[in-house]
Amino acid sequence: MAVVEPSSSLEILVRGPEGFFIWNGPPFPSGEPGVKLDRVPCTSAKFSDDGSKLMVTKLDSVISIFDCKTLTEIRSFDVPNVLAAVISPCGTYLQTFQKCSSPQHKNVVLWKIENGESAYQLFQKNMTKVTWPSVHFSSDETGACRLATNEIQFFDPRDFSKGFVNRLRVPGVAALELSKAPGSYVAAFVPESKGMPASVQIYACGKDLQSQPVARRSFFRCSTVQLSWNSGSTGLLVVVQSDVDKTNQSYYGESKLNYLTTDGAHEGLVPLRKEGPIHDVQWSYSGKEFAVVYGFMPAMATVFDKKCNPLLELGTGPYNTIRWNPLGNFICLAGFGNLPGDMAFWDYREKKQLGTTRAELSVTSEWSPDGRYFMTATTAPRLQVDNGVKVFHHNGSLYFKKMFDRLYQVDWKPESVEKFGDIEDLVKAVGSVKIDEAKVPGKGSKATQAVPKATQAVSKAAQAVPKATPANPPAAKPAAYRPPHAKAAAVVQAELFGGSPSGELSKNALKNKKKREKKKQAEAASAAGGS
Repeated sequence: MAVVEPSSSLEILVRGPEGFFIWNGPPFPSGEPGVKLDRVPCTSAKFSDDGSKLMVTKLDSVISIFDCKTLTEIRSFDVPNVLAAVISPCGTYLQTFQKCSSPQHKNVVLWKIENGESAYQLFQKNMTKVTWPSVHFSSDETGACRLATNEIQFFDPRDFSKGFVNRLRVPGVAALELSKAPGSYVAAFVPESKGMPASVQIYACGKDLQSQPVARRSFFRCSTVQLSWNSGSTGLLVVVQSDVDKTNQSYYGESKLNYLTTDGAHEGLVPLRKEGPIHDVQWSYSGKEFAVVYGFMPAMATVFDKKCNPLLELGTGPYNTIRWNPLGNFICLAGFGNLPGDMAFWDYREKKQLGTTRAELSVTSEWSPDGRYFMTATTAPRLQVDNGVKVFHHNGSLYFKKMFDRLYQVDWKPESVEKFGDIEDLVKAVGSVKIDEAKVPGKGSKATQAVPKATQAVSKAAQAVPKATPANPPAAKPAAYRPPHAKAAAVVQAELFGGSPSGELSKNALKNKKKREKKKQAEAASAAGGS
């Protein structure tokens, strides 16, 4: 593998009540991060997905665009009554939503950042989590589309003046998700209606636009769905959520994980080994495997390949979050929100746990773009006290900690993965992983699991990081099952006969035992003499 570059290009955005500033990322030579850009007053800040631009919203309805290389303002937009704004993945367009005054007023505007001019306008009555942003882009901005009544409209991202160039009729469509890169497929969700089941359908778009779906999955008891495409646009994970659990096992309803492929090879449920909700799911950067946290507490975590075959069991514990680093070699399994904040760090290539630690009250968490640092933050308004940021090494050892009176946001500046290593070597390593043996743990049997071996070692940069506290030792073999009434039998026997629950006789019991033995010997001797 290519030598990993030093992480001097890492940057961290920190936003508080007085605005945002940019830190130099780790490593910190003096123990404290250097300030690369001093405080800029704002109400929100967001990087584009490729890290080339920074969108900053200010109090007076002004939206500024910063160039992330020079950290200078390159464009400013004055948008009265703006309620929401989003920047496109490659930083080409700015999309704004204004307060609606009349249907004649086109309140959604797509601005071209390069020249500051309006590229497209439309009217949208209201804004929800499902309907915003109005125009969806693929991660490489080669595809663009929007959700309309009973149809999906497609645009040419290079020239929005053409209007929509294609349309796909999908009766009842309520949500969509355009594939990442390439943007060659779109997933459409149609909710239940008049006794008909809900469904998720995958359509080819662009030049291969067809009216018939290439994959489809139907399901009853569905209120909402979460759609997640992999890199390469070959697989789609669908978390189906129902508000009501008919088994009455969960107050929060029930959820199922479905998997669909664009070649039609798989359309069905992911085979999970434990009942319960789907807490989190994430694709690896290569798009060839995904990790799932699922089941009633203590939850389980499993890594699957793109054929839904289990590759690695990450164990059980109080977990509801999984984060796969951008290089795909390290995984953080954590329990945030209403859980105590336990974190377990895994080396996916070596298939072993590196260390465990805890980050209480964490609200946000993410790996650095170079995959060597993991950052957690406690932010307002979710939590008004103990606000701060922590940075950990890839093995869980704490590297940096800083507390704030009030902290609103902490984000890594996105960077290209190829900048920090050769991803092709990683893809080959993942493809060469073979499982020699895998036994499913069962009742009364010793749980065994084969450890798959990868063909690549950890990078030198990762090896240079100090070692964390050793992982938890393996659990001892469980004892045989004893019914509840049998567990207290020793205590009852001790009360009746003077013994102790541990099996050791008390002094009085030992004395009485000796008397009984002498009496038996005397009776045996007298019986022998009488005969």
